[in-house]
Amino acid sequence: MTKLTPVLSKNWNDADSFTIANYKKHGGYKALPKALSQTPDEVIALIKESGLRGRGGAGFPTGSKWGFIPQGDNKAHYLVVNADESEPGTCKDMPLLLANPHSLVEGIIIGSYAIRANHAFIYIRGEVVHVVRRLQQAIDDAYAAGLLGKNILNSGFDLEVTLHAGAGAYICGEETALLDSLEGFRGQPRLRPPFPAIAGLYAMPTVVNNVESIASVPAIIDNGNEWFQAMGTEKSKGFTLYSLSGHVSNPGQFEAPLGITLREILELSGGMRPGHQLKFWTPGGSSTPIFTAEHLDVPLDYEAVSAAGSMLGTKALQVFDETTCVVRAALRWSEFYKHESCGKCTPCREGTWWLVQMLEDLEAGRGTEADLDKLLDLCDNIAGRSFCALADGAVAPIISTLKYFRSEYILHQTNGGCPFDPIASTLFETAGA
Repeated sequence: MTKLTPVLSKNWNDADSFTIANYKKHGGYKALPKALSQTPDEVIALIKESGLRGRGGAGFPTGSKWGFIPQGDNKAHYLVVNADESEPGTCKDMPLLLANPHSLVEGIIIGSYAIRANHAFIYIRGEVVHVVRRLQQAIDDAYAAGLLGKNILNSGFDLEVTLHAGAGAYICGEETALLDSLEGFRGQPRLRPPFPAIAGLYAMPTVVNNVESIASVPAIIDNGNEWFQAMGTEKSKGFTLYSLSGHVSNPGQFEAPLGITLREILELSGGMRPGHQLKFWTPGGSSTPIFTAEHLDVPLDYEAVSAAGSMLGTKALQVFDETTCVVRAALRWSEFYKHESCGKCTPCREGTWWLVQMLEDLEAGRGTEADLDKLLDLCDNIAGRSFCALADGAVAPIISTLKYFRSEYILHQTNGGCPFDPIASTLFETAGA
């Protein structure tokens, strides 16, 4: 396996990588006329055959999602790009938009043509003002070049693109909450069915895709399915961006084939920070069950990670060494989910609050071993009982940390506090433990 396969990130080091001139110099917008020369159904079939799967977390086949849109229904269709990247540890879409925004713009044009949409929306986090400006400039440049607007490349295809900045709510990363926010309502998940493909934005058929999913489309159209399928594994095809962060020598973005292992990525990044060892890590951000050093050789694709007990998610590889308190990490993540719960459903609204209360006591050494079973029972009453996956993500790190580090939870109780806290550790040693 080739360890790195730079495609989307190939020219990120160019000083003008974000400009339309640089993008065209490296073959950008070559895929667009190829796509427009085919029928929309042919483009959908090509993406289906490529094996491209959604890069936003769930890994649903992109071509199949496009194919769900009803055809010949005489309704407006919409393509919505989810650029509301906010999963703790995830940092791939924002660097991509900063360094190579035209890959997204070209992918949007092709995707909109395929699903017969004449209006596309990009929903982006309002806090990342520099990224918003960079992306808006790319959209403006595409309009000026005749690549957006009326009669694109004399094909008869019209497309308007609207960039919408959200107000910074994690819940709006969930596609139906995003659609409600885009319509001007409070960002809260919708009860499904109906699904967005039938009644999405403005109750019209809508496809919601992640930034990386759409940005990967031009390269597939330009280079062909065989090229794309030569990378990755049998069921997880192609290349993807892995976000490596935490206690490593050189954190950053690593574009590699699906199926690469964390051990290989750590080798490419210079390994753990000097003098320290891996303790635990997340394969797909904080909403996925954690892994330990025993999982270093698990192929990072959708099937292998699932078989090992977690989810590939957004491929956010957060790496923690032996100096990290696993209970404190679970508490910090839980505080995030409690804060970001939209409050629409009781299991999530109340459950995340109680998770934080229990973890605060456990981390401070005030809990008992019986509380661990109570914590697991609480998680069991939250997971699978909410409108969206936020609640499932909130309990995933707790259940998995208890699975692998139950003894560390108990150590907090016998220690009377966190053993990783210098003051508590000193008191513990003074007591003769």
